[in-house]
Amino acid sequence: MRDLKSQVTQAIDDLGPEILDVARQIHGRPELAFEERFASNLLCEVLERHGLRPTRGAFDLETSFRCDFGADEGPVVAILSEYDALPEMGHACGHNLIAAMGLGAALGLARVGDFGGRVRYLGTPAEEDGAGKAIMAARGAFAGVDAAMMVHPAAVDLEEMPTLAVTAVKATFRGRGAHAASAPHAGVNALDACVAAYQAIAQLRQHITPNERVHGIITYGGAAANIVPERAEASYFIRARDAAGLQALVPRVRACLEAGALGAGASVELDWLEHPYLDLKNNHPLCLAYRANAEALGRTFFEMGDVPVGVRGSTDMGNVSHLIPAIHPTIGIDSHGASPHTACFAQCAASEMGDTGTLDAAKAMAMTAIDFFRDADLRAAVARDFGGDFAGVRRM
Repeated sequence: MRDLKSQVTQAIDDLGPEILDVARQIHGRPELAFEERFASNLLCEVLERHGLRPTRGAFDLETSFRCDFGADEGPVVAILSEYDALPEMGHACGHNLIAAMGLGAALGLARVGDFGGRVRYLGTPAEEDGAGKAIMAARGAFAGVDAAMMVHPAAVDLEEMPTLAVTAVKATFRGRGAHAASAPHAGVNALDACVAAYQAIAQLRQHITPNERVHGIITYGGAAANIVPERAEASYFIRARDAAGLQALVPRVRACLEAGALGAGASVELDWLEHPYLDLKNNHPLCLAYRANAEALGRTFFEMGDVPVGVRGSTDMGNVSHLIPAIHPTIGIDSHGASPHTACFAQCAASEMGDTGTLDAAKAMAMTAIDFFRDADLRAAVARDFGGDFAGVRRM
């Protein structure tokens, strides 16, 4: 197994310039959820250049892809890339690096050849908004897969990423337009309804737990200052520790939105996210295997017990982790303490430290996949931690 790991790390080093060029190109062409045509095509072109045969537009999503290779029998590991960006901020979550990490791990394993199993390399769109992985999972993307993995850039290395479950809602408030100067009495102000709801949610925040979040923006407030707004729109994210917590919090947020509309004499339409993001069910044996491999590369991990309680994000990898054993560790890119979704982090996602983290993550994932393929005891431990056997997982 040691020889296989040496081969795969050397292969990733040899491919390094090409892998990092992909990261830079995607960073320079940020694309929003479900619009990642440049990124998905670029990744597929690189795979094809190396003799692999990706299926573009897999699972009826234009910007997804699937690429299977390896043995016809044996364990199956899914390696994931995501590549969507944030509005106005570009790759401030480092998904350009995630794309390259997955690509590097897949290409490295493909070069090794006989690694003892089968890889399903998946391009997964719309992590930031749209739950691409949840949609793909519902359409069979993980059927027959025994374990899944991806790595996210961050300020520090963590073997497990702390997460919250999350859903989203778009609220459209409707009133009645009127001349704001000569006949305001004839109007019903939809913006007033929206602002009242916003304030009600702000007051709700005093009475939620430290592991719950409600945050949003007003996305439309009217056409002109001299017209009573007949329409206003807002967008909110609601987060909780897990799905049960989310189910308890959502009605309280709904009540705030409806109360704002009622108080202003308006109406409100609520458009909820079809696939809420679930909390991440980290598979501990697989996380520890990843950590051991990353430490062998010289990485230093921040201990999970030292992570502040409130430092949590959300990911649609959580949905995958409730179907099959999965890991989603983070890798530090020396972001000077900056967290994702900031301008500083976007700059770091195109830095030399970002490059180092990308190649180290690709190697650590590939090495962990080899462990899983070759070590029956690890596979059994992974199955026990998940709470089922692999035969059960395969009957998805």
